[in-house]
Amino acid sequence: MNQKKILLIDDEQDILEILSYNLEKEGYEVCTAINGNEGIEKAKQIIPDLILLDVMMPEKDGIETCQDLRKIKELQKTLIVFLSARSEEFSQLAGFQAGANDYIVKIIKPKVLISKVNALLQLTSQVSDAAKNIAVGDLIIDKDNFRVSKAGQQFLLPKKEFDLLYLLASNTNKVFKREEILEKVWGNDVIVGERTIDVHIRRLREKLGIHTIQTLKGIGYKLVV
Repeated sequence: MNQKKILLIDDEQDILEILSYNLEKEGYEVCTAINGNEGIEKAKQIIPDLILLDVMMPEKDGIETCQDLRKIKELQKTLIVFLSARSEEFSQLAGFQAGANDYIVKIIKPKVLISKVNALLQLTSQVSDAAKNIAVGDLIIDKDNFRVSKAGQQFLLPKKEFDLLYLLASNTNKVFKREEILEKVWGNDVIVGERTIDVHIRRLREKLGIHTIQTLKGIGYKLVV
């Protein structure tokens, strides 16, 4: 039995019931909330492994809810995935900019959704025993404790941002092709939008002020020392 915890936040009761039924059949422990404020409180209580979050909700929409969740230290390693009826590019970009790990459109079939959930959680469980600190100039990345510091200032990054930064820093001056980044950070079984990497790179640059992450147009990225 899979004992990982999943929190569903959606104001549509039928969606909560369908998803709960299918996820519980898969062996997950499922908790639900009908709005963002309730979802944040329940997330603090259970510290879920994954949060499936709707965008359009009363009181507090999904984007704001995601931003608030990412401010909670205990939830830094929690995966947040938007599950929304909105498929516009700007909506997906807003989701990633708020700190989401993925964005899924609600027309997806339950079995496909379960497969994506399984893949996401399986990837997060594959933690290397050889994890170590990486130092690049005044940037220090502590993989064991999931911490990043630059010139003594501490940063709490969403998991995918952390994984992306760690990958680039693991082999400075190497060009990581987009396909390689998607495979190592998101996994072959997880489908993400074409601009997902670009959004995460931009957020890293904004937060850490790292101007040494170079873009090789049409190829990939590298961290230059």
